[in-house]
Amino acid sequence: MRKIYIFDTTLRDGEQSPGVNLNTKEKVEIAYQLEKLGVDRIEAGFPAASPGDLAAVNAVARAIKNSSVIGLARSRTQDIDAVREALIGAQDPCIHLFLASSPIHRQHKLRMSKEQMLEAAESAIKYAKQYFSKVEFSPEDAGRTEIDFLCQVTEMAIKAGATVVNIPDTVGFLTPYEYGNIFKTLKGNVNGIEKIQLSAHCHDDLGMSTANALAAILNGADQIEGTINGIGERAGNTSLEEVAMALETRQDFFQAKTTLNLSEIARTSRLVSKLTGMVVPGNKAIVGANAFAHESGIHQDGMLKEKTTYEIMSPETIGLKDSKLVLGKHSGRHAFREKLIDLGYELSEEQVNTAFNKFKDLADKKKEVSDEDIRAMIEEKLIDTQEVFKLDVLRVSYGNQFVPSARVSIHTLEGSVLEEEAEGNGSVDAIYNAIDKATKEEVELSDYSIKSVSHGKDAQGEVHVILAQNGITEQGRGVSTDILEASAKAYIDALNRLIEKRKTSTGRRDKMSLI
Repeated sequence: MRKIYIFDTTLRDGEQSPGVNLNTKEKVEIAYQLEKLGVDRIEAGFPAASPGDLAAVNAVARAIKNSSVIGLARSRTQDIDAVREALIGAQDPCIHLFLASSPIHRQHKLRMSKEQMLEAAESAIKYAKQYFSKVEFSPEDAGRTEIDFLCQVTEMAIKAGATVVNIPDTVGFLTPYEYGNIFKTLKGNVNGIEKIQLSAHCHDDLGMSTANALAAILNGADQIEGTINGIGERAGNTSLEEVAMALETRQDFFQAKTTLNLSEIARTSRLVSKLTGMVVPGNKAIVGANAFAHESGIHQDGMLKEKTTYEIMSPETIGLKDSKLVLGKHSGRHAFREKLIDLGYELSEEQVNTAFNKFKDLADKKKEVSDEDIRAMIEEKLIDTQEVFKLDVLRVSYGNQFVPSARVSIHTLEGSVLEEEAEGNGSVDAIYNAIDKATKEEVELSDYSIKSVSHGKDAQGEVHVILAQNGITEQGRGVSTDILEASAKAYIDALNRLIEKRKTSTGRRDKMSLI
């Protein structure tokens, strides 16, 4: 299959994302990971931009052994000299020159005619060629450049000594058809085009960067430029992981592939996200948290029967352990039952049904139900205690300038409803006082503790209490996304256990008296 070279500009164009500023150590760390990923060419920075960037590019150049390291330069001798200095010690150095070619850039930014632009670019390429065997040239804003002039620029670059000519859609303006047609036209009309590689550099302003890059490949592009996670100027660059996986997944169509170590994609994505501070959206293709996650009951059922029903790629391919069946309010019984088995619970069909109903109630309160949530829910219900009292309604009133009060409504085993209201020195104390009044049980709270079952703002709280009554102690446990509700549940759970233990003790005494 035709090899597509990968030119990574995460350290240069990616760092131009607003708010991103990588220091030298961070650039080297990312470069090492890009090397492990198998990136062919790493654009390490823009040395003329600042002394710090020059030093960072040099640090990357000295560290990397298996990828070509590239420095960006305007078509100026001082920029080229800065790249020369920055790439000292590089195993495989390359310079990337650029000069705008579109009418809007020529008129408003460069204030140059076509002839002046050609002359400046040619001079820069020839000067760079004295020091670099590999020279890439980019006519900036090529996507909005007249096609006949773009052919002229490309032919000039080839004659001047460029080894790669890059065609940037600098402002993400083109459609895939238009962008692909540029490559087709250059391939068919430029003398010496077979001597160089054509490269595609796309931006995502209209959300078409990956589609444009793939259109370029279909029309003869040899190299794709982009960034990890698609970061970069404005809406970002082509996501290299998307291009790589599109070629891998659709080899039958593209008949081309990269030589990336695909199993390093997830790790590289995480590192870039961490060091740049740019969070990867959950719905981001390939590397988003939801890329291999399924919540719909229909999808989960299909996945459990045959993964390819809803996955065209394997998560293991990019370095993830497995797909994720997210348990939420859309999940079905099949996925829930499989999760119980996976967690080590062997329940009867009746128990599964009861647990599933409780799970659905919890899922309405939480965005995602974690394994810890399920364990807490199952273990809470596995203990078979007769519910003499059952919490129905809890209402708490609290203000930092007012005495907390609580009102409870409790169902009894006989079917009656007990309602009481009480105050306390805190919300939990008020709840427990109200429960005591309603149940008429005199108990002592020996211990109270609370911990988070899962993570996040909607995490479940698990409350553990120990109650004492006439020398008998019993513990209770309650779990809820609301810690006050969990506190009430734990207290009532402990009351029910005390009553059961009290009955058992009485039964034993009665038997002893008969003996």
